Amino acid sequence: MHDHPTDLDYDWPVCVTPRCNRQMWVAESGRWACRPCEDATAKRIGELPGLFRQLDTTAMLMRGARRAGGSTSGSRTPPIPPRLEVLALVGPGGVAARLQAVEDAWRQALGWTIAPWRGNPAEAVPQHAAFLANNLLWACSSYEEVGQDIDDLRRLHGECVALASGEKRPGRVGIGLCPAVVGDDWCNARLTASTASHRVHCGRCGARWDGLGEWRELRAAQEAVAAEEERQQQGGVAA
Repeated sequence: MHDHPTDLDYDWPVCVTPRCNRQMWVAESGRWACRPCEDATAKRIGELPGLFRQLDTTAMLMRGARRAGGSTSGSRTPPIPPRLEVLALVGPGGVAARLQAVEDAWRQALGWTIAPWRGNPAEAVPQHAAFLANNLLWACSSYEEVGQDIDDLRRLHGECVALASGEKRPGRVGIGLCPAVVGDDWCNARLTASTASHRVHCGRCGARWDGLGEWRELRAAQEAVAAEEERQQQGGVAA
């Protein structure tokens, strides 16, 4: 009997990427993510700018929407985008913000300064993608948390592909607080809208908004409530 470790005691390193976790090849010694995961991620990063351009169009935002009557004004961005799931990706907090979050984490790990503001999402997405593509090998080799980033990029790419290809994935999106008056105050319940419907229903007070016309009324009412609350707060501070 002896207490010396044997080959059976050795835990062979595995890829840190969720949904992979395969054992590393000998040539991958020292890496955190395997080469197949790196290759797949590089392909996804390379496709994201093109997918973003495809989604960031009036046609994509309005596809399948019911018209409120008459022709559109020609504005590039519809006033109330019916396809909220598309807006969620091309607007603030969408593709650009999610890529920036990964870039910022990598920059921090490298000891580099956080990148300055890179313009609107359409301008920023190609720059974020270029940074991630250029530093992906480093991340897979030296950044322990890269597995979660690879998984986040996989999910982001999948969401973009699903919408660009017309695949429907109904979900719900927060659209602010309910502006209906209940008693002596506003309802203020959190409203959500289904990405598969143009109807909004407040579960607390029962208020409803249907179609693009009433969407505009909802937005106007929310803005009026916000302005009144701000006025009241300023009055309280002044008092």
